[in-house]
Amino acid sequence: MSTATYTGRSPRSDDPAIGVARLWRRELAHFPAPRARLTYLSIAVLTTILFYYQYYLISGVSEQVLQSTGMSFRFFVNINVVSALASALTSVAAGVCDRYGRANVVTVGVLLCALTCLVGFPLASGAWAVAVCYTLLGAFEGTVLVATAALVRDFSPQVGRATAMGFWTIGPVAGSLVTSAVVSNTADEIHDWQDQYVIAGLVGLGVFVLSLLFLRELAPALRDQVLVTERDRTLVEARARGLDVDAALHRPYRQMLHVDIVGSAIAISVFLFIYFVAVGFFPIFFQTVFGFSTSQANALGNWMWGTQTVALILIGLCSDRLGVRKPFMLVGALGAIVTTLLLIDRTGQSGTSYYTFVAILVPLGLSLGLAFGPWMAGFTETVERRNPALTATGLSVWGLTIRTVVTLSTFLLPYVVTTVNPLVQDGPAVQAIVAGTDPRLDAAQNAVVKAVAADPGIVDRAQTLAERYQAEITTAGALSRATQEALTAKPDDLMVQAGAVSELSRRSVDDVVRAVLLSESHVDETAALRALDPATRQALVADPAGTNGTNDPAVRAKAADQLTTGLRVTPEQAQARLTALLALPGDDLRFLVSDGVAVLKSADDLTALSAVPAADLAFLDEYGTVLENPTVQDVLRYLEKQGPRVQQAAEDAPGQWQTYFWIAVAGEVVFIPMIFLMVGAWRPRTARRIAAVHQAVVDSELARLTATAASPATVASSPATASTATTAAPVATPAAPTTAMNPPAEQPQEEG
Repeated sequence: MSTATYTGRSPRSDDPAIGVARLWRRELAHFPAPRARLTYLSIAVLTTILFYYQYYLISGVSEQVLQSTGMSFRFFVNINVVSALASALTSVAAGVCDRYGRANVVTVGVLLCALTCLVGFPLASGAWAVAVCYTLLGAFEGTVLVATAALVRDFSPQVGRATAMGFWTIGPVAGSLVTSAVVSNTADEIHDWQDQYVIAGLVGLGVFVLSLLFLRELAPALRDQVLVTERDRTLVEARARGLDVDAALHRPYRQMLHVDIVGSAIAISVFLFIYFVAVGFFPIFFQTVFGFSTSQANALGNWMWGTQTVALILIGLCSDRLGVRKPFMLVGALGAIVTTLLLIDRTGQSGTSYYTFVAILVPLGLSLGLAFGPWMAGFTETVERRNPALTATGLSVWGLTIRTVVTLSTFLLPYVVTTVNPLVQDGPAVQAIVAGTDPRLDAAQNAVVKAVAADPGIVDRAQTLAERYQAEITTAGALSRATQEALTAKPDDLMVQAGAVSELSRRSVDDVVRAVLLSESHVDETAALRALDPATRQALVADPAGTNGTNDPAVRAKAADQLTTGLRVTPEQAQARLTALLALPGDDLRFLVSDGVAVLKSADDLTALSAVPAADLAFLDEYGTVLENPTVQDVLRYLEKQGPRVQQAAEDAPGQWQTYFWIAVAGEVVFIPMIFLMVGAWRPRTARRIAAVHQAVVDSELARLTATAASPATVASSPATASTATTAAPVATPAAPTTAMNPPAEQPQEEG
């Protein structure tokens, strides 16, 4: 029986594909040796890891995608919804793998994904282009999801199924891990999110070549049976020679629409709600709610996905060693409930640290691994109980269900969590303003804006003081920084004061001194001169005695009127003041008109400036000028408009995410009773007893086949003998042998 042939569409063992034909004629006429089978399983797992890395990459760079394309968070969520819907539809279509094989579907899918990443995303500059590319990835994902899982089932006996499925489920988890690891370690160097897709595309091309050259699959007649242990291999190959594959594939979906299959698919879909939240939205959750950086948010995923990856392998080994699946599912579900409740609790505490989340995500990843790996093994065994020839069809039912749940859960997110959009679109800008790191401003301007963000009353106070001390501010603005510092250090120094007045009046220090001395020796005269308007002063200086008549009597009368009003004296007193003024020496009078009045006014301005409280001057010096800058004003107006909205979103975000996580808890609770629908033992002792019964049946049939083969006459008269089959599962064995075309009826569950 070393050359086992079969009837079907594939080439016979005596007509193997050679040369280039091996690239698409991949079916094996007999079960490969363990080492070869491990190679095929490894390629299937590798392609799954690659694909999910490419598919989940958009989550790792979500904030950059939103900022660079300008899309809203709701649009981003809808992209995920449409992509998940496309995945659900192609999951159904992937049921054709039962009729047309798996390996070519996987290989072509890997190539299309690589090209989408390498060409599509780098050229996608707008929101709609990104949507198209991501929808394509979703469509490919639905097909690959079913095809790779079917390959793993085909090449793994039931006694090692949990381990094999543990490795397969590493695909989505390790894909998440690779995404987190790559983004967290390259976020500081790679600022263009599209470059991340170029990396993913190049890796995809390498895996495509590997899959094209080396991936194989079982022929239909071989894969359409149940292989419980390695010892079943000879028996399965013997049955394959007479197996009617087309009959086994009749009305495939009708055969799969049973409560144990559909119910189990729904159960795992709602159970993994928290997983899909983690994959799609944990980075943006940690960035918007807790302010973690892109690298930190993705590094948290490293802890969760790394733990889950290890758990899937170890739990698979333990499940196969003990021969049970259900206890692992139950413990995993309970652990997921507890850790999700802890996540809900810490989400409501804004001060939760990075390593506190690590302490929650590690057991959460362990719990998901505890449940998911054994569930995958148990589900394929439940499908085999119905009809082993329809494994891909059963998995497509699961693929449709899980992607439908993903679609609905993703669609609900922006209606439950409404705060992401303001936090993503305006949050970074508001945060930069509040932190004093706005790239549009210099260091001094950022310092002022930061202070205003912390205390908005600064603006009102600055405006009030600016109005109150408008003249004094003008005076201070006319002084040099050195003079201001000198006045602050030596406010009573006469030379410093003279220098300041000199700057203000634009006269020499000597002129300042002369003007001050004249004002002190002729107080009334200088007061009278300052009460006159400039034109009148000039007229009096031109002809102070009135000898040519140009200012007499009209000029003198006008001057007297101005003195009466300006000095608030009687007309007689005004005439006396004017007479005294005109009695000054001509040089002194001309000096006072041309320079002295200006000096004295500047001296008054300086005196008024010195009367302003030092604290008010310091405040205006720090904030006043900067707040008058148009760019600073634009920034503060933006902060005034968007700041309260972002602040309110930051306050509401934890509660909204908690609501979303409560939905995940509900899904984890629903999962528990659905475990009882699946085939499988609860106790290792029962599993060993069932395995012993199965082995006895296999040994008996192998003995009968051997005896039949030794009798040519019997073989000729009973060609259908070789098709007799036992489709036992490791947890439930039918009372009598059945054929793969005629699967056993519903088997009783374990007692107790």
